[in-house]
Amino acid sequence: MRTVNPKEVSVGRFHYLMLGTVAPRPIAFASTIDSEGNVNLSPYSFFNCFSANPPIMVFSPARRVRDNTMKHTLDNMREVPEVVINIVNFPIVEQMSLSSTEYPKGVNEFTKAGLTEIASTNVKPPRVKESPASFECKVKDIIELGQEGGAGHLVICEVVLAHFSDGIFDEDDKIDPFKIDLVGRMGGDWYTRANGDSLFEIAKPLRTMGMGVDAIPEAIRFSTILSGNDLGKLGNVEALPTVAEIEKMREDKEMQELILRMKHHPESLQDHLHIAAKLRLAENRVNEAWAILLLEI
Repeated sequence: MRTVNPKEVSVGRFHYLMLGTVAPRPIAFASTIDSEGNVNLSPYSFFNCFSANPPIMVFSPARRVRDNTMKHTLDNMREVPEVVINIVNFPIVEQMSLSSTEYPKGVNEFTKAGLTEIASTNVKPPRVKESPASFECKVKDIIELGQEGGAGHLVICEVVLAHFSDGIFDEDDKIDPFKIDLVGRMGGDWYTRANGDSLFEIAKPLRTMGMGVDAIPEAIRFSTILSGNDLGKLGNVEALPTVAEIEKMREDKEMQELILRMKHHPESLQDHLHIAAKLRLAENRVNEAWAILLLEI
Protein backbone atom coordinates (compact mmCIF):
# COMPACT_ATOMS: atom_id res chain seq x y z
CA MET A 1 0.00 0.00 0.00
CA ARG A 2 1.13 3.54 -0.71
CA THR A 3 0.55 5.99 2.11
CA VAL A 4 0.13 9.60 1.01
CA ASN A 5 0.00 12.65 3.25
CA PRO A 6 -1.97 15.34 1.35
CA LYS A 7 0.30 17.99 2.83
CA GLU A 8 3.37 16.36 1.28
CA VAL A 9 2.18 16.29 -2.35
CA SER A 10 0.82 18.97 -4.65
CA VAL A 11 -2.88 19.82 -4.59
CA GLY A 12 -3.13 18.66 -8.20
CA ARG A 13 -1.57 15.28 -7.40
CA PHE A 14 -3.86 14.59 -4.44
CA HIS A 15 -6.85 15.81 -6.43
CA TYR A 16 -5.93 13.25 -9.11
CA LEU A 17 -5.57 10.45 -6.55
CA MET A 18 -8.89 11.26 -4.89
CA LEU A 19 -10.88 11.48 -8.10
CA GLY A 20 -9.30 8.34 -9.51
CA THR A 21 -10.43 6.28 -6.53
CA VAL A 22 -13.60 7.95 -5.22
CA ALA A 23 -15.59 6.97 -8.28
CA PRO A 24 -17.81 6.66 -10.17
CA ARG A 25 -19.45 9.92 -9.17
CA PRO A 26 -22.85 11.20 -10.36
CA ILE A 27 -22.81 14.48 -12.23
CA ALA A 28 -24.77 17.61 -11.30
CA PHE A 29 -25.40 19.43 -14.57
CA ALA A 30 -26.14 22.78 -12.92
CA SER A 31 -27.98 25.60 -14.67
CA THR A 32 -27.91 28.99 -12.97
CA ILE A 33 -28.65 32.61 -13.82
CA ASP A 34 -27.09 35.90 -12.69
CA SER A 35 -28.86 39.09 -11.62
CA GLU A 36 -28.74 40.40 -15.20
CA GLY A 37 -30.39 37.29 -16.64
CA ASN A 38 -27.27 35.63 -18.11
CA VAL A 39 -27.61 31.83 -18.07
CA ASN A 40 -24.77 29.45 -17.18
CA LEU A 41 -24.64 25.66 -17.51
CA SER A 42 -21.80 23.63 -16.03
CA PRO A 43 -21.20 20.05 -14.74
CA TYR A 44 -19.93 19.09 -11.28
CA SER A 45 -19.08 15.59 -10.11
CA PHE A 46 -18.72 16.50 -6.42
CA PHE A 47 -22.44 15.81 -6.09
CA ASN A 48 -25.07 13.66 -4.42
CA CYS A 49 -28.43 13.69 -2.62
CA PHE A 50 -28.33 13.90 1.17
CA SER A 51 -31.91 13.93 2.43
CA ALA A 52 -35.41 13.00 1.25
CA ASN A 53 -37.43 14.98 3.81
CA PRO A 54 -36.70 17.75 3.06
CA PRO A 55 -35.28 16.72 -0.33
CA ILE A 56 -31.71 18.00 -0.27
CA MET A 57 -28.99 17.81 -2.91
CA VAL A 58 -25.43 19.00 -2.38
CA PHE A 59 -22.74 19.78 -4.93
CA SER A 60 -19.42 21.55 -4.74
CA PRO A 61 -17.97 24.09 -7.19
CA ALA A 62 -14.29 24.27 -6.28
CA ARG A 63 -11.78 27.06 -6.69
CA ARG A 64 -9.58 26.37 -9.70
CA VAL A 65 -6.32 24.77 -8.62
CA ARG A 66 -4.14 26.60 -11.14
CA ASP A 67 -5.14 30.20 -10.34
CA ASN A 68 -7.62 30.10 -7.42
CA THR A 69 -10.39 31.67 -9.49
CA MET A 70 -14.09 31.01 -8.85
CA LYS A 71 -16.70 29.32 -11.09
CA HIS A 72 -19.48 31.37 -12.70
CA THR A 73 -21.99 28.91 -11.21
CA LEU A 74 -20.96 29.96 -7.70
CA ASP A 75 -21.09 33.68 -8.51
CA ASN A 76 -24.55 33.27 -10.05
CA MET A 77 -25.97 31.40 -7.05
CA ARG A 78 -24.76 34.16 -4.75
CA GLU A 79 -26.65 36.67 -6.88
CA VAL A 80 -29.72 34.49 -7.53
CA PRO A 81 -29.86 31.65 -4.96
CA GLU A 82 -31.52 29.13 -7.25
CA VAL A 83 -30.23 26.26 -9.40
CA VAL A 84 -31.57 23.46 -11.57
CA ILE A 85 -29.68 20.17 -11.24
CA ASN A 86 -30.07 18.30 -14.49
CA ILE A 87 -29.12 14.62 -14.62
CA VAL A 88 -26.62 13.46 -17.24
CA ASN A 89 -27.13 10.28 -19.24
CA PHE A 90 -25.22 8.74 -22.13
CA PRO A 91 -27.11 10.49 -24.98
CA ILE A 92 -25.89 13.92 -23.76
CA VAL A 93 -22.52 13.07 -22.18
CA GLU A 94 -20.44 14.65 -24.98
CA GLN A 95 -22.51 17.84 -24.88
CA MET A 96 -22.16 17.93 -21.10
CA SER A 97 -18.38 17.66 -21.46
CA LEU A 98 -18.32 20.48 -24.02
CA SER A 99 -20.25 22.71 -21.64
CA SER A 100 -17.41 22.43 -19.09
CA THR A 101 -15.27 24.63 -21.36
CA GLU A 102 -14.32 27.80 -19.50
CA TYR A 103 -16.15 30.29 -21.68
CA PRO A 104 -16.14 33.96 -20.62
CA LYS A 105 -18.86 35.17 -18.27
CA GLY A 106 -22.06 35.87 -20.15
CA VAL A 107 -21.57 33.11 -22.73
CA ASN A 108 -24.52 30.71 -22.67
CA GLU A 109 -23.27 27.10 -22.52
CA PHE A 110 -26.70 25.86 -23.61
CA THR A 111 -25.99 27.44 -26.99
CA LYS A 112 -22.36 26.31 -27.14
CA ALA A 113 -23.27 22.70 -26.27
CA GLY A 114 -26.33 22.56 -28.53
CA LEU A 115 -28.74 21.89 -25.68
CA THR A 116 -32.27 23.23 -25.33
CA GLU A 117 -33.38 25.63 -22.62
CA ILE A 118 -36.82 24.95 -21.19
CA ALA A 119 -38.43 27.26 -18.65
CA SER A 120 -38.55 26.09 -15.07
CA THR A 121 -41.73 26.39 -13.03
CA ASN A 122 -40.62 27.59 -9.60
CA VAL A 123 -37.11 28.95 -10.17
CA LYS A 124 -35.51 31.38 -12.62
CA PRO A 125 -32.74 29.21 -14.17
CA PRO A 126 -33.90 27.11 -17.12
CA ARG A 127 -33.61 23.35 -17.21
CA VAL A 128 -32.08 21.10 -19.88
CA LYS A 129 -34.82 19.68 -22.09
CA GLU A 130 -32.64 16.72 -23.13
CA SER A 131 -31.95 15.65 -19.54
CA PRO A 132 -33.86 12.55 -18.32
CA ALA A 133 -34.54 14.26 -14.97
CA SER A 134 -34.24 17.79 -13.64
CA PHE A 135 -34.57 19.15 -10.10
CA GLU A 136 -35.55 22.77 -9.50
CA CYS A 137 -33.81 23.88 -6.31
CA LYS A 138 -33.58 26.80 -3.93
CA VAL A 139 -30.06 27.33 -2.54
CA LYS A 140 -30.28 26.98 1.23
CA ASP A 141 -26.63 27.60 2.09
CA ILE A 142 -23.15 27.88 0.59
CA ILE A 143 -20.40 26.72 2.91
CA GLU A 144 -16.86 27.76 2.01
CA LEU A 145 -14.36 24.98 2.77
CA GLY A 146 -11.18 26.94 2.18
CA GLN A 147 -9.67 29.91 0.37
CA GLU A 148 -6.83 28.30 -1.56
CA GLY A 149 -6.90 26.75 -5.04
CA GLY A 150 -8.80 23.45 -4.99
CA ALA A 151 -11.02 24.42 -2.04
CA GLY A 152 -14.64 23.50 -2.50
CA HIS A 153 -17.92 25.15 -1.58
CA LEU A 154 -20.75 22.96 -0.32
CA VAL A 155 -23.89 24.21 -2.01
CA ILE A 156 -26.90 22.90 -0.12
CA CYS A 157 -29.98 22.87 -2.33
CA GLU A 158 -33.59 22.08 -1.47
CA VAL A 159 -35.60 20.52 -4.28
CA VAL A 160 -38.87 22.39 -4.80
CA LEU A 161 -39.99 20.64 -7.99
CA ALA A 162 -38.74 17.68 -10.03
CA HIS A 163 -39.27 16.64 -13.66
CA PHE A 164 -38.83 13.11 -15.02
CA SER A 165 -38.95 11.89 -18.61
CA ASP A 166 -41.76 9.39 -19.20
CA GLY A 167 -39.29 7.26 -21.14
CA ILE A 168 -37.24 6.27 -18.08
CA PHE A 169 -40.05 4.37 -16.28
CA ASP A 170 -40.87 0.68 -16.54
CA GLU A 171 -44.30 -0.99 -16.49
CA ASP A 172 -44.28 -0.91 -12.65
CA ASP A 173 -43.71 2.86 -12.67
CA LYS A 174 -40.18 2.41 -11.37
CA ILE A 175 -37.15 4.07 -12.93
CA ASP A 176 -35.55 1.53 -15.25
CA PRO A 177 -31.73 1.76 -14.99
CA PHE A 178 -31.38 0.47 -18.55
CA LYS A 179 -33.72 3.12 -19.93
CA ILE A 180 -32.24 6.07 -18.05
CA ASP A 181 -28.72 5.03 -19.19
CA LEU A 182 -26.79 7.12 -16.65
CA VAL A 183 -23.10 8.00 -16.73
CA GLY A 184 -20.66 8.57 -13.90
CA ARG A 185 -17.40 10.48 -13.63
CA MET A 186 -14.15 8.63 -13.07
CA GLY A 187 -10.63 10.07 -12.80
CA GLY A 188 -8.88 11.99 -15.57
CA ASP A 189 -10.78 11.83 -18.87
CA TRP A 190 -12.63 8.65 -17.92
CA TYR A 191 -16.36 8.12 -17.49
CA THR A 192 -18.46 5.03 -16.90
CA ARG A 193 -21.80 4.07 -18.44
CA ALA A 194 -24.34 2.49 -16.08
CA ASN A 195 -25.85 0.10 -18.59
CA GLY A 196 -25.42 -3.35 -20.09
CA ASP A 197 -23.24 -5.81 -18.19
CA SER A 198 -22.09 -3.10 -15.76
CA LEU A 199 -25.50 -3.23 -14.03
CA PHE A 200 -26.21 -5.87 -11.40
CA GLU A 201 -28.60 -6.35 -8.49
CA ILE A 202 -27.81 -7.10 -4.85
CA ALA A 203 -30.61 -7.93 -2.42
CA LYS A 204 -30.67 -5.36 0.38
CA PRO A 205 -29.69 -6.90 3.75
CA LEU A 206 -32.41 -4.98 5.59
CA ARG A 207 -35.05 -7.08 3.81
CA THR A 208 -33.80 -10.04 5.84
CA MET A 209 -31.73 -10.63 8.96
CA GLY A 210 -28.68 -12.09 7.27
CA MET A 211 -26.76 -14.68 9.29
CA GLY A 212 -23.45 -12.95 8.50
CA VAL A 213 -20.14 -14.22 7.16
CA ASP A 214 -18.99 -14.99 10.71
CA ALA A 215 -21.66 -17.70 10.96
CA ILE A 216 -20.43 -19.55 7.87
CA PRO A 217 -18.57 -22.79 8.69
CA GLU A 218 -14.79 -22.31 8.52
CA ALA A 219 -14.33 -24.89 5.77
CA ILE A 220 -16.46 -22.66 3.57
CA ARG A 221 -15.44 -19.28 4.96
CA PHE A 222 -11.74 -19.86 4.32
CA SER A 223 -12.27 -21.37 0.88
CA THR A 224 -9.61 -20.67 -1.73
CA ILE A 225 -12.33 -20.80 -4.40
CA LEU A 226 -15.05 -18.53 -3.01
CA SER A 227 -14.52 -14.75 -3.13
CA GLY A 228 -15.53 -12.12 -0.61
CA ASN A 229 -18.57 -11.32 -2.77
CA ASP A 230 -19.53 -15.00 -2.74
CA LEU A 231 -19.30 -15.09 1.05
CA GLY A 232 -21.39 -11.90 1.22
CA LYS A 233 -24.18 -13.61 -0.70
CA LEU A 234 -23.96 -16.70 1.48
CA GLY A 235 -24.05 -14.60 4.65
CA ASN A 236 -27.16 -12.73 3.49
CA VAL A 237 -29.49 -15.67 4.10
CA GLU A 238 -31.56 -15.99 7.26
CA ALA A 239 -31.47 -19.78 7.42
CA LEU A 240 -29.57 -22.68 5.88
CA PRO A 241 -31.26 -25.16 3.56
CA THR A 242 -33.23 -27.91 5.27
CA VAL A 243 -31.98 -31.48 5.44
CA ALA A 244 -34.55 -32.37 2.79
CA GLU A 245 -33.18 -29.67 0.46
CA ILE A 246 -29.61 -30.85 0.98
CA GLU A 247 -30.58 -34.47 0.29
CA LYS A 248 -32.46 -33.39 -2.82
CA MET A 249 -29.25 -31.73 -4.04
CA ARG A 250 -27.32 -34.92 -3.24
CA GLU A 251 -29.67 -36.75 -5.61
CA ASP A 252 -29.09 -34.21 -8.38
CA LYS A 253 -27.58 -35.94 -11.41
CA GLU A 254 -24.75 -33.41 -11.74
CA MET A 255 -23.83 -33.78 -8.06
CA GLN A 256 -23.96 -37.58 -8.22
CA GLU A 257 -21.62 -37.58 -11.20
CA LEU A 258 -19.27 -35.16 -9.44
CA ILE A 259 -19.15 -37.19 -6.22
CA LEU A 260 -18.62 -40.42 -8.17
CA ARG A 261 -15.83 -38.83 -10.20
CA MET A 262 -14.09 -37.67 -7.02
CA LYS A 263 -14.47 -41.05 -5.28
CA HIS A 264 -10.79 -41.82 -5.71
CA HIS A 265 -9.71 -38.20 -5.08
CA PRO A 266 -11.59 -37.24 -1.91
CA GLU A 267 -9.09 -34.48 -1.17
CA SER A 268 -10.31 -32.65 -4.29
CA LEU A 269 -14.03 -33.04 -3.65
CA GLN A 270 -14.28 -29.91 -1.51
CA ASP A 271 -12.75 -27.67 -4.18
CA HIS A 272 -15.02 -29.11 -6.87
CA LEU A 273 -18.09 -28.56 -4.70
CA HIS A 274 -16.98 -24.98 -4.07
CA ILE A 275 -16.57 -24.43 -7.81
CA ALA A 276 -20.07 -25.79 -8.44
CA ALA A 277 -21.46 -23.55 -5.70
CA LYS A 278 -19.62 -20.53 -7.07
CA LEU A 279 -21.32 -21.04 -10.44
CA ARG A 280 -24.72 -21.08 -8.71
CA LEU A 281 -23.84 -17.92 -6.79
CA ALA A 282 -22.96 -16.14 -10.04
CA GLU A 283 -26.56 -16.83 -11.09
CA ASN A 284 -27.90 -15.74 -7.67
CA ARG A 285 -29.10 -19.28 -6.93
CA VAL A 286 -27.95 -18.89 -3.35
CA ASN A 287 -30.01 -21.61 -1.70
CA GLU A 288 -28.75 -24.16 -4.23
CA ALA A 289 -25.19 -23.02 -3.62
CA TRP A 290 -25.66 -23.54 0.11
CA ALA A 291 -27.08 -27.02 -0.46
CA ILE A 292 -24.02 -27.95 -2.53
CA LEU A 293 -21.59 -26.58 0.04
CA LEU A 294 -23.30 -28.46 2.85
CA LEU A 295 -22.90 -31.78 1.07
CA GLU A 296 -19.37 -31.86 2.46
CA ILE A 297 -20.16 -30.86 6.04
